[in-house]
Amino acid sequence: MNSRIDPEVRVVYGRLWRYVTPHKLIFIIAVIGMAMTAVVEGGLVYLLKPLTDETLVAQNLESAQWIPLAFMAIFILRGAAGFATEASLGWIGRQVISDLRREVFSKFLTLPAKFFDSQSTGPLLSRMTYNVEMVAESVTSVVTIAVRDILTVIAAISVMLYHSPSLTVFVAILFPVVAIIVRLLGIAFRRYSGRIQDSVGEVTQVTDEIVRGNWVVKAFGGYDYERSRIEDADGKNRRQNLKLIRVRSLGVAVTQVVFGFGIALVIFFAGRQAVADQITAGQFISFFAAMMLMLQPVRRITNVNATLQRGVAAADSLFMIMDENDEEDTGTTELERAEGNVVFENVGFSYGGDNAPVLRNIDINLESGKTLAIVGHSGGGKSTLVSLLPRFYDVDSGVIRIDGVPIRDLTLESLRQNISLVTQDVVLFNDTIANNLAYGQLKSASEDELLAAAEAAHVLEFAKEMPNGLDTMVGDRGLLLSGGQRQRIAIGRALLKNAPILILDEATSSLDTQSERRIQDALNVLMENRTTLVIAHRLSTVESADHIIVLEAGRIVESGTHDELVAKKGLYESLYKMQFGAEQESA
Repeated sequence: MNSRIDPEVRVVYGRLWRYVTPHKLIFIIAVIGMAMTAVVEGGLVYLLKPLTDETLVAQNLESAQWIPLAFMAIFILRGAAGFATEASLGWIGRQVISDLRREVFSKFLTLPAKFFDSQSTGPLLSRMTYNVEMVAESVTSVVTIAVRDILTVIAAISVMLYHSPSLTVFVAILFPVVAIIVRLLGIAFRRYSGRIQDSVGEVTQVTDEIVRGNWVVKAFGGYDYERSRIEDADGKNRRQNLKLIRVRSLGVAVTQVVFGFGIALVIFFAGRQAVADQITAGQFISFFAAMMLMLQPVRRITNVNATLQRGVAAADSLFMIMDENDEEDTGTTELERAEGNVVFENVGFSYGGDNAPVLRNIDINLESGKTLAIVGHSGGGKSTLVSLLPRFYDVDSGVIRIDGVPIRDLTLESLRQNISLVTQDVVLFNDTIANNLAYGQLKSASEDELLAAAEAAHVLEFAKEMPNGLDTMVGDRGLLLSGGQRQRIAIGRALLKNAPILILDEATSSLDTQSERRIQDALNVLMENRTTLVIAHRLSTVESADHIIVLEAGRIVESGTHDELVAKKGLYESLYKMQFGAEQESA
């Protein structure tokens, strides 16, 4: 089993080490500091021989006057070396965290939509926080032990060999035993570390859901249910941590017992050598101190496997994200400002795996400046259809063209610059109203353009009533605003972009009737001379569309103008009559 694990550990840690190598100068300072610490501690235990033999046994104070000064110098050097080591490794550790976190975040920006469809938010957030910290701890701890502690052991062994090679042999017997213990414990450390990181993701997931859905929890009395969920997730985390603690503690305990036997043997044979005048009191004290000096480094060497395996498991989870394929951007054609002719030719699509096809044999020919309304029952594939145009997903079959060019031949940036989007799930960021309007590439918009878009989307109506106007913070996901206000900001963002192609997915779904009329007027102005794809459940809002298609189970079952579809007395007509009757009753 070890032969299968060790190469994987080496590969992952070797890859992780690339984040340290750019900081060679700081690392060299840390290594020098750790080497100084090891040499100084070796010198400290060596000084115990003259201190004992010349000062305590021979009571020769004149020849030992240098010893206090030597101890002072050693502790000054030890303090300076310790500071250099901790400060340097701490800097490297935080830099590795920053580099990893930014790289994972950048990867999130370029991953395809399908990746996020199959992932829970909690584990992804956990990797950005907890897992990255574990990686940095692994880097600094392993480096410290690999350099300082191993050099300290070497220095201690050197002192021991100098005083008594024969006694050193008894200590040397312990090292293979300790090495075997470390190797066996590494298997358990890696297994439990991975499980702990998974359980942290579950805790984060449950917490994120109750924070986001606190109204639902309160309204439906989900307190006990949510408490049971966090108890299960936290209990799993606690159990895995306790297993890791027990294994790590067992390793330390066994190592200390092994050392205890070694110390007993050393004391036994040292007594015999002292009787035979083969070792002085000072030599024995210095030898014994050097052996004790090794105890803590060896204990840390035993424990480092837990830290190493935890760091490797954390790094592995991060590298899995980094190794995911970015969304394909193989296009080479730069689309300037499109005319807006949109064609779907025999398009088919599914979400992969065992999922059934969502769209089948979709054929659409939408001329520049025209409006296409897409209607039908929920789950018919309407939102999926429009998501294919900006290539949030790629078609499985068929082709989509803009101005005669397949969209796969267009660069993603130029394709998406020509498309404005307003969805029914409004996404706002924890920033000001103005910054949510002029988001991303829209930052270059002038103040007049920003104000015009805000006016057209009726954002100024509520913004001017707020103390800071357009500079008012909207809160996390815009929760400080009403649903209608959030929707107006999203519409204003699309207005400001002024793209030749518009996608309106239930763009007025969160508005009251009065606001909807005003927004619809603004949208009508915006839609002039622009190609627009509109999804609407309220069919009264799309009666004036140039063309309407009815989607049912992923297929176009009807198409035509409003009057033509009503005259056909098919699905559209039944949907229209149903909604018209409901609106009449509510009126």
